[in-house]
Amino acid sequence: MRGKISIIGGGGRVGSNAAYALQLGGIGDEIVLVDVDMEAARGEALDLTHGRAAAGGPRFATGEYDAIAGSDVVVVTAGLRRRPEESRLELIERNAAIFGEIVRSVRGVELGPEAVLLVVTNPVDVLTYVAATELGWPRKQTIGLGTMLDTLRFRSLLGEELGVDPSLIDGLILGEHGDSMVPVLSQLRYDGMPIAEVPGYRDGAAEEAFRATQGAGAECLRLKGGAGYAVGLAVREVAAAILGDTGAVLPVSTVDESGEFEGVALSRPTKVGRGGWREHVSTPLSKGEYRALVRSAEVLRKTIACLRAGA
Repeated sequence: MRGKISIIGGGGRVGSNAAYALQLGGIGDEIVLVDVDMEAARGEALDLTHGRAAAGGPRFATGEYDAIAGSDVVVVTAGLRRRPEESRLELIERNAAIFGEIVRSVRGVELGPEAVLLVVTNPVDVLTYVAATELGWPRKQTIGLGTMLDTLRFRSLLGEELGVDPSLIDGLILGEHGDSMVPVLSQLRYDGMPIAEVPGYRDGAAEEAFRATQGAGAECLRLKGGAGYAVGLAVREVAAAILGDTGAVLPVSTVDESGEFEGVALSRPTKVGRGGWREHVSTPLSKGEYRALVRSAEVLRKTIACLRAGA
């Protein structure tokens, strides 16, 4: 799958895990790792290069921001790590200044004609909004990882609970990548059948898997200092849709220019391909799920307003 991918923060846990996931998936033919810790970036690139004889896949390089020139996808994972007991939204004041510098640096480089910025740094929805409104690009070229990770976590945890293949679970988490995320339990399916018809399913299993999903990031932080592998795989899914121009429908964070969710970035089912996101795809929601999605948008609007007030 041809294309150049640059990872800002490629020397860190999330950035390097993303690079490894991309390598194993054969996504892209060149990956550039950029990091304030250039020694770490060079070390990760060297380690990844050593595995090319087994995995094949992209070539690896490092450099300053000028090295990202011509990129088709720029993944931003750089940022300060979340503290124990700290919500993702509480990261905003600590990460906004760093992220603003990154956006300005990316804006100063000539990228590919349809380059896509993929925001991973938390709080991802707020920073996706910042990037989409400050880059000067068409907003469709900015995507946040959003609830892509939460959706993978939810499906995987529910699959573990039920003893079934999680790749056959069709379930979504929408809204904020954070405390107000919304599970779409009304449409939950396994291999095309309602989840309640799966042999061995018990009442409350989906709700328990969702609660575990809500606390999954904090639990990874407590146990090993932060998540990485699953984040990398989530990045791979989005990058593959972009470079492969697949039109895959993914729960990613985007900024609408009109409509009921205008003025905020949050995750909805969205077609993704070359040049970014194309359109939002309607999915049936219960009344409660829709109200929760509206509340999630309002939570994010208030945070964006606080950021603007403090700017």
